This record gives sequence, structure tokens and C-alpha cells, in this order.
Amino acid sequence: MNCIVETIAGKIEYNVYGNGKPIVFLHGGHSNSQEKLFLKGYNKNCFKLIVPSRPGYGKTPISNKTTHKDAAQLIIALLDVLQIKKCVVVGISAGGLTAIQMAATYPNRVEKLLLISAITQKWLSPEDTLYKMGKIVFSPMVERFTWSVYRLLFSLLPKTMTKVLFKQVSSITNTTITENEICEVKKMVSVQRSKKGFVADLDHDISNDAITKIKCPTLILHSKNDKSVAIAMAHHANTNINNSILKVYNNKWGHLLWLGKDSEAPIADANSFINSENIRYK
Repeated sequence: MNCIVETIAGKIEYNVYGNGKPIVFLHGGHSNSQEKLFLKGYNKNCFKLIVPSRPGYGKTPISNKTTHKDAAQLIIALLDVLQIKKCVVVGISAGGLTAIQMAATYPNRVEKLLLISAITQKWLSPEDTLYKMGKIVFSPMVERFTWSVYRLLFSLLPKTMTKVLFKQVSSITNTTITENEICEVKKMVSVQRSKKGFVADLDHDISNDAITKIKCPTLILHSKNDKSVAIAMAHHANTNINNSILKVYNNKWGHLLWLGKDSEAPIADANSFINSENIRYK
């Protein structure tokens, strides 16, 4: 169910799947409420999966909401509209900072926190080549063309383009990519756009004390082969969140923990964490 609602903090687009315990998914860069890859493995008869488009993505206007703090406030306003008092929050990749801000600032609204391949502190600096390239290639004036070409190439050369993407997200070499994996990647890419969200993400930063304020149970899932977000981000979160558990995987797809056969282990760990009442912390 795709919706756009007006909240006290502004308009926001979101999708809802299933019924039951509410889980809010904060997507990564270039994504939006239409992406379903990270929903794989959740029982929709037990969970209400809520996927909002963060400010600047999908049909959620960025207006003056350019920071992760603004995004956290907007998500809380959405929960108010949906009459959800408390939920599990999942921060994926660039959605990690918004998830951390929610758990730190609104502790009475976040039951548990799950960080998947997540950015947990400043990702890139203006001096970094990737930062400079991102500001140009995915600028609001250019990103439509960038994604049109990208999707065209995926349509014409799906296997080749999947290999190109693989090299960007995983440090694994000399591996075989299956037809099913190519299909999953094509579905993911088909709904992606940067719009005004990604260039805003590039400037997101978070105060050093914010992450230390998190008190809710936290599970951090990361790959040792993640080529997009360094595993140091996961260790940073684990060190600074008292009630946290870190699980590291040796998966093929690196940053994309929910892709391919290797996704079975993190999916099982995520479900166990969300359903568990007795969690052991460090």
C-alpha cells in the first residue's frame, strides 16, 4: 500500500506490508519506499513492515529537511499518524544515521534497533574522491540521466552490469554470480533513484555523544567483505552502544547482506533478535 500523508513535520511517502509487530525500515542511499530487497525473510502475518521514503527520496520532499535529525523527526511524525507508539527500527546503509538519531532522541518510541551494513558516523569528507563524484554524478540536475543510462545498461547487459555492481559492494574476487542474483539485483536497481536525497546524505554527520545515548537492545549486522561501508562503522556502533551485539559475516555480496544464498544467516539472526525477549548483551 503506497501512501503519501501530511504530518506535523511535513509530507512523507511510505509503504506498509503485513500486520503485526511494527518494524520501520530506513533505506539506504539511492533507495525509497518501493524497494523490497531488505524485506526478504520477514513473515508478513507477524510483522507490519513500514518503509518510508527518507527526505529527498521517492515522493518525500526534502524542503529544508536536509539532516538525519530532520528525517528522524519526520519518521516519528509518521508513527504518530499511524498511531504506533513503539516499533523496531532498522537502519540500512545510509539510513543508519537516521536510525541512530531516532533511538537516541526518542527512546520511548524505539523498542529495538537493528543496524544493517550501516553508516554510524561521518561517511565521506569533502576531500574524498567518492564524495566529489557523488556530488556531481548524483546531483539533482544530473541523477535522472545517470539512472536512465544505468538502467538501460542493466537491461542490455544484465550480467555485465551485475558484475560491475558486485565489484562496488564486495571485496570478494573470482566468484560466480547466479541468474537468481542477477534477477534480484535488477529488481533492486529498477526502483532506485537518487533525487535530492543522496547529495544530502553525503553531508550527514552525527554528534559524538548521540550514539552513546542509545539504551534499547541493538543488533549490528555487517560483512567483513563490505566494500561500500567499512566494517569500522560496525565496530564504532558496537563500542559506543552498551546494549549491542555485533555479528560479522563472510558473505559473498558484502554490503548487500540480504542478497543471494548467504542472506539466510543474517535474515535468521534478524528475526531471532526481533522475536527474542531474552537477549544477551556484551
